[in-house]
Amino acid sequence: MATSVLELTERAAEVAPDDIRLIEDLRTGSERAYEELIGRFQQPVFTLALRLLSDQAEACDVVQEVFLKVFRNIGSFRGQSSLKTWIYRITVNEAHNARRWFFRHRRREVELDTSPEDTRDWKESIADHGRSPFDVASDQEQHLLIEAALEKINPIFREAVVLRDIVDLSYDEIAEVLGVSLGTVKSRILRGREALREQLVGSLKDRPALRFMPIPAE
Repeated sequence: MATSVLELTERAAEVAPDDIRLIEDLRTGSERAYEELIGRFQQPVFTLALRLLSDQAEACDVVQEVFLKVFRNIGSFRGQSSLKTWIYRITVNEAHNARRWFFRHRRREVELDTSPEDTRDWKESIADHGRSPFDVASDQEQHLLIEAALEKINPIFREAVVLRDIVDLSYDEIAEVLGVSLGTVKSRILRGREALREQLVGSLKDRPALRFMPIPAE
């Protein structure tokens, strides 16, 4: 059963007024509302999918699936989280599906002719300054090394690090997206950052100019 505008309004702490309006317009089939939804979320959803999958074509497929799911299920959105975290939850789930399909049906191919400019779009400002391994990345070459390292860590830890340090969600939002406790979120982020740091130390051991600051427990 679809959640009414009154029920959404009563959950204003989770659903912003602009989101309530957008949701109601989407439910009426408003073309303008669909355009607004795409305008607001297409790039963030693509960025999240790309960081989780490290493949531009697969990320594009995930984006299509995410918005199909949003369009089909907007009537059942209950407002128990923000619209953003609901959409990101769908994105993470679709990335999981894509990863499972990948390992079942395809071999990983090494693309030797991909230009770094094709997909590199790292944020310059990261929350929790001094805590994240991303803070050491100051140029394009180092960004590429970080992305390569990110691919090698456990996907469960990777998604937590991506949601925190790239997508810049709060711990509470990440808990909603992943459907886990706040303590689990903090543990995954810490372990993911440490795993990423280990990968980077191996890649950058011959670069003495780069120094990693210890990550305090959160």
